[in-house]
Amino acid sequence: MDKNKKSRIYLIVLMIAIFAVYTYRQNLPRQVHVTGTTMGTIAYNVKYIDKQERQFKPQIDSLLKDFNQSLSTYIPNSDVSVFNKTGKVTFNFPYFYDVLEASKVIYESTQGAFDPTVGPLIDAWGFGEGEMIGPDSTQVDSLLQYVGFDKIDFTNTKAETTIPSMKLSFSAIAKGQAIDVVADWLAEQDIANYMVEIGGEVRAKGENLEGETWTIGIEQPNEQRIGGLFDAIQLQDQGMATSGNYRNFRIVNGKKVAHTIDPVTGYPKMQTLLSATILAPNCMLADGYATACMVMGLEGSKNLVETHPELEGYFIYADENGEMVTYISTGLKGKTLKDAK
Repeated sequence: MDKNKKSRIYLIVLMIAIFAVYTYRQNLPRQVHVTGTTMGTIAYNVKYIDKQERQFKPQIDSLLKDFNQSLSTYIPNSDVSVFNKTGKVTFNFPYFYDVLEASKVIYESTQGAFDPTVGPLIDAWGFGEGEMIGPDSTQVDSLLQYVGFDKIDFTNTKAETTIPSMKLSFSAIAKGQAIDVVADWLAEQDIANYMVEIGGEVRAKGENLEGETWTIGIEQPNEQRIGGLFDAIQLQDQGMATSGNYRNFRIVNGKKVAHTIDPVTGYPKMQTLLSATILAPNCMLADGYATACMVMGLEGSKNLVETHPELEGYFIYADENGEMVTYISTGLKGKTLKDAK
């Protein structure tokens, strides 16, 4: 074989090899990371695997802008602000009806522990925008007439109440719902592997860039904002939200008062339960149920996840000696970082 023929063969083999490598690299999964803020100053992080490396930040920001226009109490002409001013509203976006439906489910299954109408009591106890009152004030009883999700009537196009001054706030469920809005939109773009996080609440599907199930941390429950990982959970095709009393509190008459208000009694709940993490089919349900757990306490929360197979719970609580102890529901066994050690 002459040298020219050998050179031609070598060149052909080289070109085939280069093409094979190029094709292989083109088919490798690629992760896109989108960040930003929403709901004022709350950070969001979205990671998704896309061979085309499509940049979805403009679309995600647009979705979240519409979401806020529906449910933000800080926007004067949002749907929820209109309801709070007039006692009725016709929906301009689908989000209002969706959150009302989810709120009804959680409200009924927790015997009122989760209630989006609890705002006047939150204000009264100094955790909102209104004037703070003391724990002996008769105002607590008088405010209860404005609390109760069963006093809200709604259809898929409008909501109204006949109770003057009744207000709705979805701050305890809105982050989870916004996450679902983004996650569902990504799924519509044929994204099969993603992680959406807003303000610490998360929904994940599929696998990360390393081909592993997304692993989401649970923060160390302490009053100081020093962070630290307490544990982590493998999250696949679920939403995950954590609620806790360990940072949001006030001192009233020399006593520490937790930010979780019992909508039934009107008074703050001081619980041994420090942190409640809930996994659910979507993040809106996880967010709402995690909030309810802080009202229900440890035993009520354990009963909740034991009687609702669609939910899983990871609870951090203080024992009789003040030591931190955990309760992990059956479905999470073997899926946490500590279990793997």
